Amino acid sequence: MEIVVATVVALLVGWSAGYYLHRYRSKAMGQTAKVEAERLVEEANARAREIKLAAKDQVLHLRETAETDIKRMRTSLQREEERLQKRRETIDRKLEKLEDRERRQNQRQSRLDKIQNELDKLQERRLAELERIAAMSREEAKQMLLESVEADARQDMARVIRQVEAETKEKADTLARELITDSIQRLASEQVAEVAVSTVPLPNDEMKGRIIGRGGRNIRAFEQTANVDVVVDDTPEAVIISSFDPVRREIARVAMSKLILDGRIHPARIEKVVVESKKEVEAIIREEGERAAYDAGVPGLHSEIIKTLGRLRFRTSYGQNQLAHAVETAHLAGMLAAQLGADIKVAKAGGLLHDIGKALDHEHEGTHAQIGADLCKRYRVPSDVIHCIIAHHHEEEPQTVEAVIVEASDAISGARPGARRESLENYLKRVTELEDLASSFKGVAESYAIQAGREVRIVVKPGDIDDLGAIHLSKDIAQKIEETMHYPGQIKVTVIRETRAVDFAK
Repeated sequence: MEIVVATVVALLVGWSAGYYLHRYRSKAMGQTAKVEAERLVEEANARAREIKLAAKDQVLHLRETAETDIKRMRTSLQREEERLQKRRETIDRKLEKLEDRERRQNQRQSRLDKIQNELDKLQERRLAELERIAAMSREEAKQMLLESVEADARQDMARVIRQVEAETKEKADTLARELITDSIQRLASEQVAEVAVSTVPLPNDEMKGRIIGRGGRNIRAFEQTANVDVVVDDTPEAVIISSFDPVRREIARVAMSKLILDGRIHPARIEKVVVESKKEVEAIIREEGERAAYDAGVPGLHSEIIKTLGRLRFRTSYGQNQLAHAVETAHLAGMLAAQLGADIKVAKAGGLLHDIGKALDHEHEGTHAQIGADLCKRYRVPSDVIHCIIAHHHEEEPQTVEAVIVEASDAISGARPGARRESLENYLKRVTELEDLASSFKGVAESYAIQAGREVRIVVKPGDIDDLGAIHLSKDIAQKIEETMHYPGQIKVTVIRETRAVDFAK
């Protein structure tokens, strides 16, 4: 019991001591915090005063800077205003001067107009007086003067033209003869006289009946399959195959020869042989085109160009094989281009392809030069080569040296001795047409075709055509011949004008 009491008393004493100790510490800490708070407040107030003073200083500095900038801007604006004012005054002075000058100019123009009017009146009076003295109107005098000047000018022009032409021909003929002779001599190709064969020989006349067949079925089947006409007449041991297409005619000839050699002739066999012959002729065409391109030295041509070129193997003109003519023209063009310093490759290609349109002219509308140019454009032949093709018959005027060379080479190949031949009927028809064409021009008295149609001489009426008119007439007739006629080589046009004075002594 005593122990319990002692314990309770000890607890009470300890609690009381702790309570009082806690109160003492709390009071001491409160005083310390108050002191610290007062110190922080004083420091904050001091910092605020410093910031306020710094802000005032900054405001004062900014205000001074702004006032300085405003003063400077005012000064600059004042100077600019003064400069503008001076410029305005200068412009006003210049405007006054211009107005004064314009006034003086107007016054001067008025005086000049008055003087011009007086001069016009004087001119009119002078012309009227001249008309009265000459008894001739102004228009009549002008016409007389123009006629006199025109007559003198025409005579002088004709004399100058003749002189220039004579000098040019004298120099050009010698050089041209040398170049052409040398080219022909170097080429030295054999004469080509082969014609596309349209006659098929028979072993005997009995074969004609087998070709015709029972009721004409064989010959009808052959004509329908080969698309040609077969003529079986009284010609001994021969039949004639007719077609405007030389390639088709050649296919028919080869097929007919095979049928005759084999002896088995009936519609089914005919169809098979024609198909085989077509393949064989196409192979020949391709080989001939490749050979021609190789011989002419023109590589890199499109396969379709090669095939079309090979078709010329079966085309002739005046008895001259067109493929051989194309190769020969390419050689001549290359030689001339080498001597004249032109592009040899372009000249050769133009010479080889210049008549390629003749292989297709029966299938398309237009001239063979235009057809050939269109074909070459389709397969991207160079434009300068195409120009040589289309210009060799003046479908276009030649614009390059190579085009002129191709034209000259074409004429040389066709006109050289022995290159071409012509039937008597065609020759007489051409000569008559040439004379009629020349006689159709106004002022022509007579015309004669001489030298086998290679020259036409025209006698004109001297009262209707003067010397200059004779020169123009020769050029017009030559141009008309080129546009309307087909002929080998070239035709010389000679216009003769002479005046005869006749009198009698009595």
